[in-house]
Amino acid sequence: MRSNLTRRRFLSTTCASAAAAGLSGLDARADRLTAPVDDKLAALGGTPVRSEPFPSWPVIGEREEQDLIGTLRGKRWNRIGGSHVEKFEKVWAERTGAQHCLATSSGTSALVCSMNALEIGPGDEVIAPVYTFVATVNPVLLQHALPVFVDTDRETFQIDAGKIERAITRRTRAIIPVHLGGAAANLDAILPIAKKHKLFVIEDACQSHLAEWRGRKVGTYGDLGCFSFQASKHLNSGEGGAVISNNSELIEICKSFHNQGRGEMNAGMAYVRNGDNRRLTEFQGALLLAQLTRLEDQARAREQNAEYLTKLLREIPGIAPAKMYEGCTRNAYHLYMLRYDAQAFSGLSRERFLKALRAEGVPCSSGYTPLNKEPFMKNTLGSRAFRYIYSPKVLAELEERNRCPENDRLCQEAIWFTQNMLLGSKTDMDQIAEAVRKIQKQASLLARA
Repeated sequence: MRSNLTRRRFLSTTCASAAAAGLSGLDARADRLTAPVDDKLAALGGTPVRSEPFPSWPVIGEREEQDLIGTLRGKRWNRIGGSHVEKFEKVWAERTGAQHCLATSSGTSALVCSMNALEIGPGDEVIAPVYTFVATVNPVLLQHALPVFVDTDRETFQIDAGKIERAITRRTRAIIPVHLGGAAANLDAILPIAKKHKLFVIEDACQSHLAEWRGRKVGTYGDLGCFSFQASKHLNSGEGGAVISNNSELIEICKSFHNQGRGEMNAGMAYVRNGDNRRLTEFQGALLLAQLTRLEDQARAREQNAEYLTKLLREIPGIAPAKMYEGCTRNAYHLYMLRYDAQAFSGLSRERFLKALRAEGVPCSSGYTPLNKEPFMKNTLGSRAFRYIYSPKVLAELEERNRCPENDRLCQEAIWFTQNMLLGSKTDMDQIAEAVRKIQKQASLLARA
Protein backbone atom coordinates (compact mmCIF):
# COMPACT_ATOMS: atom_id res chain seq x y z
CA MET A 1 0.00 0.00 0.00
CA ARG A 2 2.78 2.47 0.96
CA SER A 3 4.65 1.68 -2.24
CA ASN A 4 1.55 2.26 -4.35
CA LEU A 5 0.81 5.53 -2.55
CA THR A 6 4.37 6.68 -3.14
CA ARG A 7 4.03 6.00 -6.86
CA ARG A 8 0.75 7.95 -6.97
CA ARG A 9 2.31 10.95 -5.21
CA PHE A 10 5.27 10.75 -7.57
CA LEU A 11 2.90 10.76 -10.54
CA SER A 12 0.95 13.74 -9.22
CA THR A 13 4.13 15.74 -8.55
CA THR A 14 5.82 14.96 -11.84
CA CYS A 15 2.72 15.66 -13.93
CA ALA A 16 2.31 19.02 -12.17
CA SER A 17 5.99 19.79 -12.85
CA ALA A 18 5.55 18.93 -16.50
CA ALA A 19 2.56 21.23 -16.77
CA ALA A 20 4.47 24.08 -15.07
CA ALA A 21 7.38 23.61 -17.46
CA GLY A 22 5.07 23.83 -20.47
CA LEU A 23 6.19 20.49 -21.87
CA SER A 24 4.18 18.91 -24.71
CA GLY A 25 4.38 15.74 -26.76
CA LEU A 26 5.70 12.37 -25.76
CA ASP A 27 9.38 12.98 -26.26
CA ALA A 28 12.14 11.65 -24.05
CA ARG A 29 11.66 14.43 -21.50
CA ALA A 30 7.94 13.68 -21.10
CA ASP A 31 8.71 10.00 -20.75
CA ARG A 32 11.10 10.74 -17.92
CA LEU A 33 8.42 12.82 -16.21
CA THR A 34 5.69 10.20 -16.36
CA ALA A 35 4.98 7.70 -13.61
CA PRO A 36 6.65 4.29 -13.41
CA VAL A 37 5.65 1.79 -16.08
CA ASP A 38 3.03 0.19 -13.80
CA ASP A 39 1.04 3.45 -13.62
CA LYS A 40 1.59 4.70 -17.14
CA LEU A 41 -1.56 4.92 -19.24
CA ALA A 42 -2.03 2.11 -21.72
CA ALA A 43 -2.92 4.75 -24.32
CA LEU A 44 0.62 6.09 -23.83
CA GLY A 45 2.32 2.72 -23.98
CA GLY A 46 1.80 1.52 -20.42
CA THR A 47 0.32 -1.69 -19.09
CA PRO A 48 -3.51 -1.92 -19.18
CA VAL A 49 -5.37 -2.20 -15.89
CA ARG A 50 -6.97 -5.40 -17.15
CA SER A 51 -6.20 -7.87 -19.91
CA GLU A 52 -8.91 -10.45 -19.28
CA PRO A 53 -12.16 -10.14 -21.27
CA PHE A 54 -15.44 -9.47 -19.53
CA PRO A 55 -18.04 -12.29 -19.50
CA SER A 56 -19.24 -13.11 -23.00
CA TRP A 57 -22.86 -12.98 -24.11
CA PRO A 58 -25.09 -14.90 -24.57
CA VAL A 59 -24.71 -17.59 -21.94
CA ILE A 60 -25.71 -21.02 -23.25
CA GLY A 61 -25.75 -24.58 -21.97
CA GLU A 62 -26.88 -28.08 -22.74
CA ARG A 63 -30.55 -27.22 -22.48
CA GLU A 64 -30.39 -24.76 -25.40
CA GLU A 65 -28.71 -27.40 -27.55
CA GLN A 66 -31.11 -30.16 -26.57
CA ASP A 67 -34.24 -28.04 -27.03
CA LEU A 68 -33.14 -26.72 -30.40
CA ILE A 69 -32.29 -30.20 -31.67
CA GLY A 70 -35.57 -31.51 -30.28
CA THR A 71 -37.48 -28.76 -32.09
CA LEU A 72 -35.59 -29.47 -35.29
CA ARG A 73 -36.37 -33.17 -35.17
CA GLY A 74 -39.96 -32.57 -34.10
CA LYS A 75 -40.56 -30.73 -37.41
CA ARG A 76 -42.94 -28.25 -35.77
CA TRP A 77 -41.00 -25.10 -36.52
CA ASN A 78 -43.88 -22.64 -36.88
CA ARG A 79 -45.76 -21.52 -33.79
CA ILE A 80 -49.03 -22.65 -35.39
CA GLY A 81 -49.20 -26.27 -34.31
CA GLY A 82 -46.18 -25.96 -32.05
CA SER A 83 -45.97 -25.72 -28.26
CA HIS A 84 -42.80 -23.81 -27.25
CA VAL A 85 -44.06 -20.31 -28.08
CA GLU A 86 -47.38 -20.86 -26.35
CA LYS A 87 -45.64 -22.20 -23.26
CA PHE A 88 -43.26 -19.25 -23.21
CA GLU A 89 -46.19 -16.81 -23.41
CA LYS A 90 -47.74 -18.39 -20.33
CA VAL A 91 -44.46 -18.34 -18.39
CA TRP A 92 -43.60 -14.75 -19.33
CA ALA A 93 -47.08 -13.56 -18.35
CA GLU A 94 -46.56 -15.22 -14.95
CA ARG A 95 -43.07 -13.73 -14.51
CA THR A 96 -44.27 -10.20 -15.27
CA GLY A 97 -47.58 -10.50 -13.46
CA ALA A 98 -49.57 -9.75 -16.60
CA GLN A 99 -52.83 -11.48 -17.48
CA HIS A 100 -51.92 -11.93 -21.15
CA CYS A 101 -48.78 -12.27 -23.28
CA LEU A 102 -48.24 -12.46 -27.03
CA ALA A 103 -44.82 -13.40 -28.40
CA THR A 104 -43.75 -11.50 -31.51
CA SER A 105 -40.88 -11.57 -33.99
CA SER A 106 -39.14 -8.58 -32.37
CA GLY A 107 -39.57 -5.77 -29.88
CA THR A 108 -40.30 -3.49 -32.82
CA SER A 109 -43.05 -5.91 -33.89
CA ALA A 110 -44.49 -5.74 -30.38
CA LEU A 111 -44.71 -1.96 -30.70
CA VAL A 112 -46.21 -2.18 -34.21
CA CYS A 113 -48.87 -4.62 -32.98
CA SER A 114 -49.65 -2.28 -30.10
CA MET A 115 -49.99 0.71 -32.40
CA ASN A 116 -52.44 -1.17 -34.57
CA ALA A 117 -54.44 -2.47 -31.62
CA LEU A 118 -54.90 1.14 -30.46
CA GLU A 119 -55.69 2.32 -34.03
CA ILE A 120 -52.96 4.93 -34.01
CA GLY A 121 -52.63 6.32 -37.50
CA PRO A 122 -52.47 9.37 -39.80
CA GLY A 123 -53.22 12.61 -38.02
CA ASP A 124 -52.26 11.29 -34.57
CA GLU A 125 -49.37 12.36 -32.38
CA VAL A 126 -47.47 10.05 -30.07
CA ILE A 127 -45.28 11.41 -27.27
CA ALA A 128 -41.92 9.66 -26.83
CA PRO A 129 -38.54 10.29 -25.20
CA VAL A 130 -35.82 11.62 -27.46
CA TYR A 131 -33.09 9.60 -25.72
CA THR A 132 -34.00 6.14 -26.96
CA PHE A 133 -33.30 3.59 -29.67
CA VAL A 134 -34.85 4.31 -33.05
CA ALA A 135 -37.18 1.31 -32.71
CA THR A 136 -39.31 3.33 -30.28
CA VAL A 137 -40.31 5.82 -32.97
CA ASN A 138 -40.12 3.75 -36.16
CA PRO A 139 -43.50 2.10 -35.39
CA VAL A 140 -45.02 5.57 -34.95
CA LEU A 141 -43.71 6.62 -38.35
CA LEU A 142 -44.85 3.36 -39.94
CA GLN A 143 -48.38 4.27 -38.84
CA HIS A 144 -47.90 7.70 -40.46
CA ALA A 145 -48.41 9.33 -37.08
CA LEU A 146 -46.15 12.09 -35.74
CA PRO A 147 -43.58 11.40 -33.01
CA VAL A 148 -43.42 14.28 -30.56
CA PHE A 149 -40.16 14.18 -28.61
CA VAL A 150 -39.93 15.26 -24.99
CA ASP A 151 -36.60 16.36 -23.58
CA THR A 152 -34.48 14.24 -21.25
CA ASP A 153 -33.93 14.34 -17.51
CA ARG A 154 -30.14 14.24 -17.70
CA GLU A 155 -29.64 12.87 -14.19
CA THR A 156 -31.70 9.74 -14.92
CA PHE A 157 -31.37 9.55 -18.74
CA GLN A 158 -35.19 9.10 -18.78
CA ILE A 159 -37.94 11.19 -20.33
CA ASP A 160 -38.50 14.39 -18.33
CA ALA A 161 -42.07 13.76 -17.18
CA GLY A 162 -42.39 17.38 -16.09
CA LYS A 163 -42.28 18.44 -19.75
CA ILE A 164 -44.83 15.95 -21.11
CA GLU A 165 -48.02 17.90 -20.51
CA ARG A 166 -46.90 20.94 -22.47
CA ALA A 167 -46.27 18.65 -25.48
CA ILE A 168 -49.88 17.43 -25.58
CA THR A 169 -52.24 18.76 -28.26
CA ARG A 170 -55.68 17.78 -29.55
CA ARG A 171 -53.88 15.37 -31.91
CA THR A 172 -52.10 13.46 -29.12
CA ARG A 173 -53.29 9.86 -28.81
CA ALA A 174 -50.64 8.01 -26.79
CA ILE A 175 -47.51 8.26 -24.66
CA ILE A 176 -44.64 5.80 -24.96
CA PRO A 177 -42.56 5.90 -21.77
CA VAL A 178 -39.30 4.02 -22.30
CA HIS A 179 -37.77 2.27 -19.31
CA LEU A 180 -34.34 3.08 -20.61
CA GLY A 181 -31.31 0.97 -19.81
CA GLY A 182 -33.28 -1.18 -17.38
CA ALA A 183 -34.47 1.58 -15.02
CA ALA A 184 -38.10 2.68 -14.86
CA ALA A 185 -39.38 5.97 -16.20
CA ASN A 186 -41.27 8.17 -13.74
CA LEU A 187 -44.62 6.38 -13.88
CA ASP A 188 -45.99 8.25 -10.86
CA ALA A 189 -45.91 11.40 -12.99
CA ILE A 190 -46.67 9.91 -16.42
CA LEU A 191 -49.75 7.80 -15.66
CA PRO A 192 -51.83 10.63 -14.11
CA ILE A 193 -51.08 12.84 -17.13
CA ALA A 194 -52.25 10.08 -19.47
CA LYS A 195 -55.40 9.57 -17.44
CA LYS A 196 -56.15 13.30 -17.29
CA HIS A 197 -55.89 13.67 -21.07
CA LYS A 198 -57.41 10.24 -21.88
CA LEU A 199 -54.27 9.01 -23.62
CA PHE A 200 -53.13 5.44 -24.17
CA VAL A 201 -49.86 4.32 -22.57
CA ILE A 202 -47.56 1.87 -24.36
CA GLU A 203 -44.64 0.96 -22.12
CA ASP A 204 -41.44 0.33 -24.03
CA ALA A 205 -39.79 -2.14 -21.66
CA CYS A 206 -37.56 -3.63 -24.34
CA GLN A 207 -34.46 -3.09 -22.17
CA SER A 208 -36.07 -3.80 -18.83
CA HIS A 209 -36.73 -7.48 -18.19
CA LEU A 210 -37.81 -7.97 -14.54
CA ALA A 211 -37.42 -4.26 -13.75
CA GLU A 212 -39.93 -2.89 -11.26
CA TRP A 213 -41.78 0.27 -10.35
CA ARG A 214 -42.91 0.23 -6.72
CA GLY A 215 -42.56 -3.54 -6.52
CA ARG A 216 -44.53 -4.30 -9.68
CA LYS A 217 -43.00 -5.34 -12.98
CA VAL A 218 -42.74 -2.67 -15.65
CA GLY A 219 -44.86 -3.32 -18.72
CA THR A 220 -47.94 -3.99 -16.59
CA TYR A 221 -48.84 -0.36 -15.85
CA GLY A 222 -49.83 0.83 -19.32
CA ASP A 223 -52.48 -0.38 -21.73
CA LEU A 224 -49.77 -2.50 -23.35
CA GLY A 225 -46.16 -3.30 -22.50
CA CYS A 226 -43.50 -4.29 -25.04
CA PHE A 227 -40.32 -6.35 -24.62
CA SER A 228 -37.42 -7.27 -26.89
CA PHE A 229 -35.49 -10.54 -26.99
CA GLN A 230 -32.89 -9.33 -29.48
CA ALA A 231 -29.32 -10.64 -29.18
CA SER A 232 -28.08 -8.05 -26.66
CA LYS A 233 -31.08 -8.37 -24.35
CA HIS A 234 -31.17 -10.20 -21.01
CA LEU A 235 -33.71 -12.66 -22.41
CA ASN A 236 -32.20 -13.58 -25.76
CA SER A 237 -33.41 -15.51 -28.79
CA GLY A 238 -31.42 -13.59 -31.38
CA GLU A 239 -34.57 -11.74 -32.43
CA GLY A 240 -37.95 -11.75 -30.76
CA GLY A 241 -40.32 -9.76 -28.61
CA ALA A 242 -43.55 -9.81 -26.64
CA VAL A 243 -46.61 -7.72 -25.84
CA ILE A 244 -48.15 -8.04 -22.40
CA SER A 245 -51.44 -6.58 -21.21
CA ASN A 246 -54.24 -6.92 -18.69
CA ASN A 247 -56.71 -5.95 -21.42
CA SER A 248 -57.97 -9.09 -23.17
CA GLU A 249 -59.56 -7.17 -26.04
CA LEU A 250 -56.33 -5.37 -26.93
CA ILE A 251 -54.22 -8.54 -26.75
CA GLU A 252 -56.70 -10.35 -29.02
CA ILE A 253 -56.36 -7.60 -31.62
CA CYS A 254 -52.57 -7.87 -31.34
CA LYS A 255 -52.82 -11.65 -31.85
CA SER A 256 -54.97 -11.19 -34.92
CA PHE A 257 -52.76 -8.49 -36.40
CA HIS A 258 -49.53 -10.44 -35.86
CA ASN A 259 -51.06 -13.47 -37.63
CA GLN A 260 -52.06 -11.76 -40.90
CA GLY A 261 -55.41 -10.61 -39.52
CA ARG A 262 -56.84 -14.04 -38.74
CA GLY A 263 -59.54 -14.16 -36.08
CA GLU A 264 -58.07 -17.26 -34.41
CA MET A 265 -54.54 -18.69 -34.46
CA ASN A 266 -55.67 -21.70 -36.53
CA ALA A 267 -58.34 -19.88 -38.55
CA GLY A 268 -56.99 -20.97 -41.93
CA MET A 269 -57.96 -18.48 -44.63
CA ALA A 270 -60.51 -16.57 -42.56
CA TYR A 271 -59.52 -12.94 -41.90
CA VAL A 272 -61.15 -10.29 -39.75
CA ARG A 273 -58.82 -7.32 -40.20
CA ASN A 274 -55.71 -6.02 -41.90
CA GLY A 275 -52.61 -7.66 -40.48
CA ASP A 276 -49.01 -8.71 -40.87
CA ASN A 277 -46.75 -11.65 -40.09
CA ARG A 278 -45.05 -10.85 -36.79
CA ARG A 279 -44.95 -14.39 -35.38
CA LEU A 280 -42.18 -15.89 -33.28
CA THR A 281 -40.81 -19.27 -34.37
CA GLU A 282 -40.71 -22.45 -32.29
CA PHE A 283 -36.90 -22.34 -32.36
CA GLN A 284 -36.96 -18.95 -30.66
CA GLY A 285 -39.61 -20.11 -28.21
CA ALA A 286 -37.40 -23.03 -27.20
CA LEU A 287 -34.39 -20.73 -26.73
CA LEU A 288 -36.38 -18.33 -24.57
CA LEU A 289 -37.63 -21.09 -22.29
CA ALA A 290 -34.04 -22.21 -21.77
CA GLN A 291 -32.74 -18.68 -21.25
CA LEU A 292 -35.47 -18.04 -18.67
CA THR A 293 -33.85 -20.55 -16.32
CA ARG A 294 -30.91 -18.13 -15.78
CA LEU A 295 -32.70 -14.80 -15.94
CA GLU A 296 -33.26 -14.21 -12.22
CA ASP A 297 -29.75 -15.22 -11.14
CA GLN A 298 -28.21 -13.02 -13.82
CA ALA A 299 -30.46 -10.12 -12.81
CA ARG A 300 -29.29 -10.37 -9.20
CA ALA A 301 -25.64 -10.44 -10.28
CA ARG A 302 -26.09 -7.29 -12.36
CA GLU A 303 -27.85 -5.49 -9.52
CA GLN A 304 -25.15 -6.34 -6.98
CA ASN A 305 -22.27 -5.41 -9.25
CA ALA A 306 -23.97 -2.22 -10.41
CA GLU A 307 -24.61 -1.12 -6.83
CA TYR A 308 -20.96 -1.73 -5.95
CA LEU A 309 -19.66 0.00 -9.09
CA THR A 310 -21.87 3.01 -8.43
CA LYS A 311 -20.35 3.44 -4.97
CA LEU A 312 -16.87 3.38 -6.48
CA LEU A 313 -17.59 5.76 -9.35
CA ARG A 314 -19.43 8.31 -7.25
CA GLU A 315 -16.17 8.90 -5.40
CA ILE A 316 -14.50 10.08 -8.62
CA PRO A 317 -15.02 13.78 -9.46
CA GLY A 318 -16.51 14.26 -12.92
CA ILE A 319 -18.23 10.87 -13.06
CA ALA A 320 -21.99 10.82 -12.40
CA PRO A 321 -23.73 7.42 -12.62
CA ALA A 322 -27.35 7.63 -13.78
CA LYS A 323 -29.77 8.14 -10.92
CA MET A 324 -33.01 6.21 -10.44
CA TYR A 325 -36.37 7.61 -9.44
CA GLU A 326 -37.56 6.72 -5.96
CA GLY A 327 -40.29 4.50 -7.43
CA CYS A 328 -37.80 2.33 -9.32
CA THR A 329 -37.54 -0.61 -6.93
CA ARG A 330 -35.59 -2.79 -9.34
CA ASN A 331 -33.21 -1.78 -12.12
CA ALA A 332 -32.55 -4.44 -14.77
CA TYR A 333 -29.27 -2.76 -15.85
CA HIS A 334 -29.36 -3.52 -19.54
CA LEU A 335 -26.99 -0.57 -19.66
CA TYR A 336 -24.81 0.97 -17.00
CA MET A 337 -24.96 4.67 -17.88
CA LEU A 338 -23.00 7.61 -16.54
CA ARG A 339 -22.18 11.20 -17.41
CA TYR A 340 -18.64 12.44 -17.97
CA ASP A 341 -17.47 15.96 -17.11
CA ALA A 342 -14.35 16.79 -19.10
CA GLN A 343 -13.48 19.70 -16.80
CA ALA A 344 -12.76 17.24 -13.99
CA PHE A 345 -10.33 15.45 -16.33
CA SER A 346 -8.19 18.47 -17.29
CA GLY A 347 -10.39 19.18 -20.31
CA LEU A 348 -9.79 15.73 -21.82
CA SER A 349 -12.51 15.20 -24.43
CA ARG A 350 -15.00 12.41 -23.94
CA GLU A 351 -13.79 10.76 -27.16
CA ARG A 352 -10.20 10.63 -25.92
CA PHE A 353 -11.35 9.45 -22.50
CA LEU A 354 -13.30 6.59 -24.11
CA LYS A 355 -10.29 5.64 -26.21
CA ALA A 356 -8.05 5.65 -23.13
CA LEU A 357 -10.57 3.57 -21.15
CA ARG A 358 -10.74 0.98 -23.92
CA ALA A 359 -6.95 0.86 -23.96
CA GLU A 360 -7.07 -0.01 -20.25
CA GLY A 361 -9.22 -3.04 -21.13
CA VAL A 362 -12.64 -1.55 -20.34
CA PRO A 363 -15.13 -1.63 -23.26
CA CYS A 364 -17.33 1.47 -23.43
CA SER A 365 -19.36 3.60 -25.81
CA SER A 366 -20.82 7.09 -26.08
CA GLY A 367 -24.44 5.94 -26.29
CA TYR A 368 -27.21 7.46 -28.37
CA THR A 369 -27.02 10.46 -30.65
CA PRO A 370 -29.86 13.06 -30.73
CA LEU A 371 -32.69 11.13 -32.38
CA ASN A 372 -34.60 14.29 -33.26
CA LYS A 373 -31.64 15.48 -35.34
CA GLU A 374 -31.04 12.26 -37.27
CA PRO A 375 -31.36 12.85 -41.06
CA PHE A 376 -33.89 10.02 -41.42
CA MET A 377 -36.40 12.01 -39.36
CA LYS A 378 -36.36 14.95 -41.74
CA ASN A 379 -36.36 12.66 -44.76
CA THR A 380 -39.31 10.61 -43.47
CA LEU A 381 -41.40 13.62 -42.47
CA GLY A 382 -40.64 15.17 -45.85
CA SER A 383 -41.71 12.07 -47.77
CA ARG A 384 -44.71 11.97 -50.09
CA ALA A 385 -47.01 10.23 -47.60
CA PHE A 386 -46.36 12.68 -44.77
CA ARG A 387 -46.61 15.69 -47.09
CA TYR A 388 -49.97 14.36 -48.26
CA ILE A 389 -51.30 13.90 -44.71
CA TYR A 390 -49.85 16.96 -42.96
CA SER A 391 -49.61 20.59 -43.97
CA PRO A 392 -46.24 22.33 -44.31
CA LYS A 393 -47.18 24.38 -41.25
CA VAL A 394 -47.76 21.31 -39.07
CA LEU A 395 -44.47 19.73 -40.13
CA ALA A 396 -42.54 22.98 -39.60
CA GLU A 397 -44.06 23.41 -36.15
CA LEU A 398 -43.17 19.82 -35.28
CA GLU A 399 -39.51 20.45 -35.99
CA GLU A 400 -39.58 23.41 -33.61
CA ARG A 401 -41.51 21.45 -30.95
CA ASN A 402 -38.99 18.62 -31.15
CA ARG A 403 -36.03 20.69 -30.01
CA CYS A 404 -34.48 19.06 -26.92
CA PRO A 405 -31.52 21.08 -25.57
CA GLU A 406 -31.00 19.00 -22.42
CA ASN A 407 -30.76 15.86 -24.53
CA ASP A 408 -28.25 17.55 -26.83
CA ARG A 409 -26.10 18.14 -23.78
CA LEU A 410 -26.55 14.59 -22.49
CA CYS A 411 -25.47 13.14 -25.83
CA GLN A 412 -22.14 14.94 -25.36
CA GLU A 413 -21.67 13.57 -21.82
CA ALA A 414 -23.00 10.01 -21.83
CA ILE A 415 -20.89 6.88 -21.39
CA TRP A 416 -22.24 3.33 -21.44
CA PHE A 417 -21.08 -0.05 -20.19
CA THR A 418 -22.98 -3.08 -21.48
CA GLN A 419 -24.93 -5.52 -19.33
CA ASN A 420 -22.55 -8.46 -19.73
CA MET A 421 -19.83 -6.44 -17.96
CA LEU A 422 -21.98 -6.63 -14.81
CA LEU A 423 -22.01 -10.43 -14.84
CA GLY A 424 -18.43 -10.73 -13.61
CA SER A 425 -16.87 -10.31 -10.20
CA LYS A 426 -16.32 -7.43 -7.79
CA THR A 427 -12.75 -7.41 -9.00
CA ASP A 428 -14.01 -6.51 -12.46
CA MET A 429 -15.86 -3.53 -10.95
CA ASP A 430 -12.75 -2.52 -9.01
CA GLN A 431 -10.75 -2.54 -12.22
CA ILE A 432 -13.29 -0.39 -14.05
CA ALA A 433 -13.04 2.23 -11.32
CA GLU A 434 -9.26 1.86 -11.15
CA ALA A 435 -8.99 2.52 -14.89
CA VAL A 436 -11.11 5.68 -14.57
CA ARG A 437 -8.99 6.96 -11.66
CA LYS A 438 -5.80 6.15 -13.54
CA ILE A 439 -6.94 8.22 -16.53
CA GLN A 440 -8.01 11.11 -14.34
CA LYS A 441 -4.62 11.30 -12.63
CA GLN A 442 -2.82 11.55 -15.98
CA ALA A 443 -5.53 13.38 -17.93
CA SER A 444 -3.49 16.57 -18.33
CA LEU A 445 -0.61 14.61 -19.87
CA LEU A 446 -2.94 12.71 -22.15
CA ALA A 447 -4.76 15.89 -23.19
CA ARG A 448 -1.46 17.37 -24.39
CA ALA A 449 -0.24 14.22 -26.11
